[in-house]
Amino acid sequence: MSIGIKEQSNQKMQSEFIIAPRIIISAAHGRSGKTTVSIGLSAALAKKGLNVQPFKKGPDYIDPSWLTAAAGNYCRNLDLFMMGQDGVRNTFLTGSRSADISIIEGNKGLYDSIDIEGENSTANIARILNCPVILVIDSARMTRSIAALVNGYKNFEPDINIAGVILNNVSGSRHEAKLRAALERYCQIEVLGCLPRSSQLNIPERHLGLIPQKEDSELIPAIENISKIVETNVNIDRIIEIAKNTPSIEGSKGQRVKGSKGADVKIGVPLDRAFSFYYLENFDALRDAGAEIVFFDTINDKNLPDVDGLYIGGGFPEMFMNEIEANASLRRDIHIAIENGMPVYAECGGLMYLSRSILWNGEIKKMVGVLPCDIEMTKKVQAHGYTVLQKVDGEEVKGHEFHYSRVRNLGEVKFLYKVIRGKGIDGKNDGIIYKNVIASYAHLHAIGSPKWAEEFVELIREAKAEKQRYKVAV
Repeated sequence: MSIGIKEQSNQKMQSEFIIAPRIIISAAHGRSGKTTVSIGLSAALAKKGLNVQPFKKGPDYIDPSWLTAAAGNYCRNLDLFMMGQDGVRNTFLTGSRSADISIIEGNKGLYDSIDIEGENSTANIARILNCPVILVIDSARMTRSIAALVNGYKNFEPDINIAGVILNNVSGSRHEAKLRAALERYCQIEVLGCLPRSSQLNIPERHLGLIPQKEDSELIPAIENISKIVETNVNIDRIIEIAKNTPSIEGSKGQRVKGSKGADVKIGVPLDRAFSFYYLENFDALRDAGAEIVFFDTINDKNLPDVDGLYIGGGFPEMFMNEIEANASLRRDIHIAIENGMPVYAECGGLMYLSRSILWNGEIKKMVGVLPCDIEMTKKVQAHGYTVLQKVDGEEVKGHEFHYSRVRNLGEVKFLYKVIRGKGIDGKNDGIIYKNVIASYAHLHAIGSPKWAEEFVELIREAKAEKQRYKVAV
């Protein structure tokens, strides 16, 4: 059921009222099982022949990789901090334009937010999209108290439509009966499913959360197991009915039209087990700016493809540092290309890849070696959260960072960004500049940083033209 990243082109927009069957899967708190439910529900709906469009609230890359594999459609992110309300609404309408049903997985608890007013909460996504919410409750060691919890969530922001609950970690039929009785008597809320306590509902994790599904095809059976349990224990037909009974949304929903701007540069993008953290909208924006995307593999491809620039996203290069070091010919190609002026935009894992080396668990492995620094992996998280960065011209861009590494032995460099919020490279700066390379710990989203793609593609054009002039002169 796994799919690759599909090319999508420009889009003409017009205002209209759109029918978009949709549901949000949220929870009382993190680690309640909402990701498991979202994966299982997406896979189960796809099995029924529905065109399922998954979304993930927040900046996360890893949950979307699982939702993509489960639904068979590439998962898009909805992030209020980076994208704003209009960006969230338009991204949802763009992604759901041909879907039979859209499944939006929230993050943390329903009302959790970086601000006390809840502007950045999953509940506010539900409000903006006028979307019903299914609340996943971790019912372990709970009976009658579940009614107090659910009533609290229903009444905290009464305009949020909590259409039903799915009970997780139910220990048996007696436990289920007690939970249902309490909800029926005190809450008048529909129980849409009860998931048993089962090791088959667990998904492998590591230091940044779940293991990206793309890393290991053997993890696909986990999706099948989750899907079967959800099919057996959740009222899927009722969820479809709830999703279909949502009001239409006013917004822009156009068909994407190819060829408004012909591609005149090629951008190489590593997409493999080591590098898989990308937003689909970033590819859309680069294509809209006139770039052709050429994917390659940092582990298996021995040479750099014929490209004019590189966009190296995040991932887990430390997990594959032996394989990356072993692929010396590709590292050499990239090093030479950068020294000859090739423009590169690198984020987090990309920064690590371009450094001299990575130190982890007492081992040091060589990387591309163009940045005057080394990377040290740590046991404790070094940065986690949203960032606000200020460019030299005063423009501010929003992004996020999440890494267990730090830069060591940094030589004298220039920086593109001053850190207003977040940590960056050294707590004050981010975005190392080396020749035509920009390498930072921040992940940017094209909707929140609308100039990023055009500026990067223009830099590639200028470098390409300069290279051609040099060839003519020689």
